[in-house]
Order: sequence, then C-alpha cells, then structure tokens
Amino acid sequence: MDETKELLQQDNYLSFDDITSKGIITKSNCITGNTDHFVDYLRESFKKARSIDIIVAFLMESGVHILSEDLKLIKEKNIPIRILTGNYLNITQPQALYMLKDIFGDDVDLRFYKERKRSFHPKAYIVDYETGGDIFVGSSNISRSALTSGIEWNYRLEKEANDVDYNSFKGTFEELFLNNSIIIDEAEMKKYSESWKKPKVYYDIEKSEEKDHSIIDLIRPKEAQIEALYELKKARAEGLDKVIVVAATGIGKTYLGAFDSLEFKKVLFVAHREEILKQAEATFKIIRPKDKTGIFNGIEKNKDKDILFASVQTLGQSKYLNEEYFKKDEFDYIIMDEFHHAVAGNYQKVLDYFTPKFLLGLTATPERLDNKDVFALCDYNVVYELRLKGAIDKGFLVPFRYYGVYDETDYENIIFKNGKYDEKSLEEALMINKRAEVILKHYEKYRSERALGFCTSRSHAEYMAKYFLENNIKACAVYSGEKSEFSMERKEALEKLKLGEINVIFSVDMFNEGLDVPEVDLVMFLRPTESPTVFLQQLGRGLRKSKGKEYLNVLDFIGNYKKANLIPFFLTGNIKDYASKSKGNFNPKPEDYPQDCIVDFDFRIVDIFKKQSEAEKKFTELKDIVIKGSQLSVPRFVVEEYYRIKEYIQERPSRVQFYTYFDDELFKLLNSKSNVFRDYLWFLEEIGEVTEEESLLVGTIGHEFIKMIEATVMTKSYKMPILLGFYNEGKMKFSLSEDDVYESFKGFYEKGSNYIDLTQHKSSENYKGWGKTGFITLAKNNPEKAFLSSAPEFFYLKDEFYCLNEKLEEFKDNVSFIKQFKDVIDYRTRKYYKERLGKKNEGL
Repeated sequence: MDETKELLQQDNYLSFDDITSKGIITKSNCITGNTDHFVDYLRESFKKARSIDIIVAFLMESGVHILSEDLKLIKEKNIPIRILTGNYLNITQPQALYMLKDIFGDDVDLRFYKERKRSFHPKAYIVDYETGGDIFVGSSNISRSALTSGIEWNYRLEKEANDVDYNSFKGTFEELFLNNSIIIDEAEMKKYSESWKKPKVYYDIEKSEEKDHSIIDLIRPKEAQIEALYELKKARAEGLDKVIVVAATGIGKTYLGAFDSLEFKKVLFVAHREEILKQAEATFKIIRPKDKTGIFNGIEKNKDKDILFASVQTLGQSKYLNEEYFKKDEFDYIIMDEFHHAVAGNYQKVLDYFTPKFLLGLTATPERLDNKDVFALCDYNVVYELRLKGAIDKGFLVPFRYYGVYDETDYENIIFKNGKYDEKSLEEALMINKRAEVILKHYEKYRSERALGFCTSRSHAEYMAKYFLENNIKACAVYSGEKSEFSMERKEALEKLKLGEINVIFSVDMFNEGLDVPEVDLVMFLRPTESPTVFLQQLGRGLRKSKGKEYLNVLDFIGNYKKANLIPFFLTGNIKDYASKSKGNFNPKPEDYPQDCIVDFDFRIVDIFKKQSEAEKKFTELKDIVIKGSQLSVPRFVVEEYYRIKEYIQERPSRVQFYTYFDDELFKLLNSKSNVFRDYLWFLEEIGEVTEEESLLVGTIGHEFIKMIEATVMTKSYKMPILLGFYNEGKMKFSLSEDDVYESFKGFYEKGSNYIDLTQHKSSENYKGWGKTGFITLAKNNPEKAFLSSAPEFFYLKDEFYCLNEKLEEFKDNVSFIKQFKDVIDYRTRKYYKERLGKKNEGL
C-alpha cells in the first residue's frame, strides 16, 4: 500500500490537499524530506501563482518531468515564469532545457548564469500571488530526488511575515537574472547540447535518481529522444514533410518514432528484417496500446490496421504499390528504419510511391563507402544528429575498450575483385587453427559472459563455434539458411545467450542490425571490416547500457586488408571526414575518441595503417590531365568517378546523379578549372558520351544558357521557381506573366523542403498569409532582379512580362535542350539542399 501511495504521489495523481488530509505530510514552513516531499509544497504554491522565478544550480530531466503537468498548467494560465540555472561542470542536462522549451515555447525566460569563475549554488523558488507570496530557499535543485525522496532541507519564507528578507532575495534575483545571465535561445540550447559531456560527479547523482524510477518512466521519452522529438516537432512547424534523424545504435530510435507518430492516425513502419518488424510492433504496442497493429510480409498480409509493419522486400513489389491495393496517401506517417538501406531498389520504390504527411528516416550510419547519398532522399533535411561519440560522451551508451590485435593473415594473397574479397578464398585464409587459437587466447583474457563474434560466412561461423566448443566454451553459430550441428535459430540462440546458457554467438550478417541484448560485454571482429556502416553497427551491438556493465570490450583482428587504415577514424564515432583525414596521414588523438574509451593497436598494425595512408595520399595527388578543352581541365579521378557511377546505375549519369553519387572527398578536390559541373555538357562531349542531338547543342546559345544556370550564385532557393516557370513541365515558355510567376512560386514553396527557406527569414516568415502580391514582390526583388543584373543576355522585361532571350526559342522543341534544362534545375536544387545542410552544421 505504501509503495502504491509513493508511486501515485510521485506521478501527479494526488494533490497537495489530498496528501495533507491523508496525513502523509503535515504543513510546515520547514521541509526536510524526511516525512514530506518538497514537490508537494511547490505544487500547492504554483496553483496560486501570479508569477514564478526560479534560481537553481542545475536542472535535470527527471525533475522537469516531475513538474511537467504543473508547468503545463502554468503555461495554460499565461503565468510569467523565469528560470536562472547554472552550466558549471555541465550538471544541467540539455534534455531538461529542451523539455522546458517544449512545454513553454517562447513563454519562458530561461537563462544560464554566466560568471564561469564564480561558484553558483543557489536553490530558491520565488512565487508571487495576487496578495503576498512565498520564497522556498534550501537545498533542492530541480531533480527527481531533490523534489521527492531525497533528504533536502528547504524553508518557506512568507512575504507578509518577512517582507525585508523577501525583497532582499527578490532583488538579488533580479540583479543576477538581468545583469549576469545568458539567454538560452535555440542557438544557445543547441550549442550547449552539442558540447555537453556527462560529468564525473554525475554518477553519484544518478545512483540516487535510479532508486526513484517507476514503471511509468519506461513509457515516456528520455535522454536524446527528448531533444530529437523537439526538433521533429519544430521541423513540422516549419513545414518539412520528410526528414532524417541520425542517432547512434542504442539510443532508442524505434521508441522515438513511436512517440513522434502519436498525433498521426495511420502509420507505416518499413524495415528489411523480420526481427526488426517484430521488435518495432512490440514497442508501438507499449506507446500506442489502443491502436490495432499488423505485419505485412511474405506470410502475413495485414492491411487495414492503424499501424502496419512492412517488410520492404514484400511491400516494394509492384503488385502492392498500386491504387487498387494501397492508395498513395494511405498512410499519414511513414517511418523507414535503417534508412541507409533506402538507396536500394525496393526502398526507393516505396519512397517514390507513397505520399505521407510526414516521412521519418532513422539511421545510425548514413555515410557509405559506395557513395550512395542517403541524405539526398530527404533533401538533406537532417533535423537531429547524435553520433556514436556524442552518445558515449553524454552517457547514453557505455564506453568501449578497443584492442586492435595483429592478424598474420596475408590479404594480398586473397583474390580481391569488384571491391570485395572472394568469399571462398577469404574463408580458406581465415579458417585455420593457428588463427582460431589466437582468437580464443584473447577471448579468454576478458572473462566475458556474453559475446558476439562477427564472421565472414556460414562456414567461418560454424568453424569458430566448433573450435570454441572443443575448447569448452559454450558457443554456437547463427546464420540464415539450413542449419548444422553447431548452429541454432536466431531466437533460440539469443534466449540462451541472455540466460547465460551460451557464452558466444558467431554470426554472419544477422546481428549487425535489430539486436537488443544490452548484456553483451564483448564483441569480436573476425573478418575484414571496410565499411563504416558495418563497423559501427557491429560496435554498437555491445554499447547498450545494462545494470553492472561499465564498458564494452572489443577485439578486432586486423591484417593488411584493403582500407584497414580507416579503422582509427571509424572509432572516433564521427566519420564525416574520415577519408580526407586518412589520406592526409592524420592520426586521431585520445580526445578524438569518445569519453572514457580506450583504443590500443598492436605496433605492427600501426605500420599497416601508415603504408596504406601513404598509398592513398599518392592517388589523390595525381595531376595527370587526360582531357582538355573549353575552359576546364579535368584530372583522371573525375573521369574514373564518372565511369564508376555509370556502371553502378547502369545508365549514363545525369548531372544530378553524377553529383549525388560523386565521392564527397574527391569532390572537395575540384577547383574552378576542374569542376565539370560548371559545364557538364562539354564534359560529356569530350569523353564521347553525348548523343548526336546533344552534340549539335554544344557551343550554341542554348549551351551557354545551361552553363549560366550551372554557375549562377544561389544563396537562397528563389531562382528555382522562376526557372521552373520557364520550363513549364517540359512545355517551354519564353515569357512569364505575373500569374505565371505567382503559380510557379506558390507551387514550389508548397513543398516543405523549399518553404523552410521562407520561414527562416523575417521578411517572408508570414508567407502563409500572402496572396498573389506577396509572391510577386518576392520574385521581383530577388530572382528577377538578380537574373536581370547577372545574366542580361538571357533575361529581360517587356510589357510587364519577364522574358527569355528570343534566340532561345529555336530550342523550344529540342528534346535534348529541354532535358538538359530540367536536369540542371534539379542539380542546382539538390546542390542547394546539400550546401544548406553544410551551413546548418557549421552554425552559419
């Protein structure tokens, strides 16, 4: 009975009067936390408040959650509230700030105390009433334990009885708040979150917090989810309709999707593994228990459900992607899990077919070594990003102790073809007792209870399981397909691993994704891992927090395989610029790795890294000019990239395709003389890739017009709707009336990825209330004026019409010209989206 009373009291079910009347606490000016809870006094006071001022040393997520319902009532009543908190030693949690901003929006004046060299330890709550007021002064910050079960001494000072003291406290608050503070706006909050690391003192605070957790805490957003949900809500308010969230494995991305989908009626969750679908369905049932759920895969074909969990392999088939089976707008909200797979065939078909109100792509690893651009699928709308390093630094995942073990396998003698090792040759090299003995020897050093070993093939996994069993280590192999005496079904193996009946599972591509066994304390990389996606997925399998687990041990057996030198950069957890750093022979420093992580390489591995980095550096320094012409000089790697991409997409790449799949690090090497995107048609002609009709276009005014668009300055997206107006869905126009301009602008800015530009500028932030005049004014003052100034040979005004050079009319029926025109518009739009994301990441 006492536990139930405690739980109800903590989670807002009993009012202050209920509690006092039941004798749980007695009213007093002295609040000690021994038999009473400080939060109950605050709640009673907040009910009568006319204004509230709070000054505390730190804010914690748990404390804001305890007060959340009370704060929402304060917001509803339009009661002014000011909060001054500290950022010293990083004890204030960023997610606590996000929660407050989510509740109040701009209706809270939230600030940091700014004097870094002066201690800041006040804890006071100043509440003014219509008549009188109270100040609570003592030891309670805004945290769960401080407000509820902790021994915290606070004293209530009543204004009427202590007028001088009350005004002294109030006056000091005003001085500190107005003259010694930093306003926590969107930019400051984000900056604080990005730089925030879990302080050492926090571990003691957490211990007291953990004692107070209830079952209700399991079904509310926490930690990074709070920040991501805030950014998703903000993105929708700004008009975005498709976005990406990048968050490290173990952050709870499925829960995030479930929480964010709550305001939408019909939801589709798409994934490529059955296990992910089943786990996702279980998660959504917790968050949305009243909704009907169903599976859509090769066996089950549920359809009329509130939430559908679909296998992309099944849903992506043409017999299901049609109006007779699913309408295009069937779903209000679509979640695509492991979004880095979305560049593949069936994912792309699902993306192209459905038109939801909102689409969320979830991934931990968007960058790919095959240069397939995942970000482009959502117009580079990355609304939240928390990489592996940040997640460990913030304490959301456990740190790792990584040991790079030298592998004597000579990979130069293994067949390497089409960017990968021959499976049979690789098996033969890895499946030898001498190597297995080294692996077992290192495994036994760490006394692991639950470990995962990542293998290259079924035979390799079986071989390792057999070897460990023969050496009295309980092990099994897990893979798809027919089983052997040393293998088990995935579900059975995982259950036995959790129960401790098996100590090691050797798998083949079965646990890179969709695994949730927090108790895993050791992972072993037993194959060459060249992909950052696969590497970080495998590492992430063991980083989830579990009771008593302080860190993850990682054993990586490294030989001279291709691109082994990238591993140090993968371990930093931030792989955006790994290629350029590795080619520059850059060595990560200890501070580049996540907090409290250990990285240790055998000295022989360091020699391998050095040799490979030097070889790659020489490749990027190639200055051989293979073609010359126009005003461009093109180095060999550009032509090689062109043919690589052509082979991959199985057709001649358009500008937008070439730009999308072009290696980012190689792209940075382009300069004004080698940038083929400034004259792509000429480039195609020089390498013999133009059609006969396109060759007739080269050197004409039509060609010059295309080049002008390729090179025109674009700091905003305003030029695109003007050009699209002339393009006119392929039926060229050579003059635009005000009605034409209005329709083109209105249509262009109905798309969320475009109209976010309008919402971010004061002159156009209220564009939703605009009529024709607003858009016409925007067009005249920006793109029309810019084109008339920078390209008068192509644009002019005549009788209130905005016109193209009449000489271009000879191309009005030229299929090649019209195709090039649309391609260059698409290329510049995509380039603009990508550069906008870059500026956002740089804080510009």
